[in-house]
Amino acid sequence: MVMIDELKFDRHGLIPAVVTDAESGKVLTLAYMNRESLEISMKEGRTCFWSRSRQELWRKGETSGNVQHIVDITADCDRDALVVRVNKEGPACHLGTDSCFNDKVFQSEQPAPFSVEGLYQLLQGRKETLPEGSYTTYLFQKGIDKILKKVGEESTEVIIAGKAGDKPETVYEIADLMYHVMVLMVEMGISVEDVTAELASRHVIDHKVKQERATGVSLA
Repeated sequence: MVMIDELKFDRHGLIPAVVTDAESGKVLTLAYMNRESLEISMKEGRTCFWSRSRQELWRKGETSGNVQHIVDITADCDRDALVVRVNKEGPACHLGTDSCFNDKVFQSEQPAPFSVEGLYQLLQGRKETLPEGSYTTYLFQKGIDKILKKVGEESTEVIIAGKAGDKPETVYEIADLMYHVMVLMVEMGISVEDVTAELASRHVIDHKVKQERATGVSLA
């Protein structure tokens, strides 16, 4: 474990902190910490930075409510920069966006790795632009009833493939189901974070149930 005394703060007493989403890995913001703000962050378990413009400490979310709960803090090999992984409440950027990094400077032809978040953003783009000839456009134009019908059909296909014990076919049908469920999510304004937060809350409940069974103590 690296100690604070081993970190290299610059001549202004600051160290850059790259804040990332612990769940998605997305870079949320770049901020700066001095020794005091780092100590506060570690003590309180939420991000506290040093504002270079205001020359004062500021706890993320103290006015906006968009608090960042720290999962861990890692120093780089030179001990002069930090990565802070967080579970966030609300957008990270003061402009109301999920991340401060939104404006591309360069885009190569290299395909980006697949991610659920990336697919969700793609579907959002389809809903906004409705490109001609796109199956996703067709679903959005037909509306909620058509989308729900497809979710039902794909659910049935998953059941049939699973019952047959056909793993490749089941994987194929689950992918189809996930796609149509995500179209439904975009149509209804349900974010990936909404679903993962619900799953996380169930994980906590499941942990409590297991603990209760192990100890015989009611946690209700």
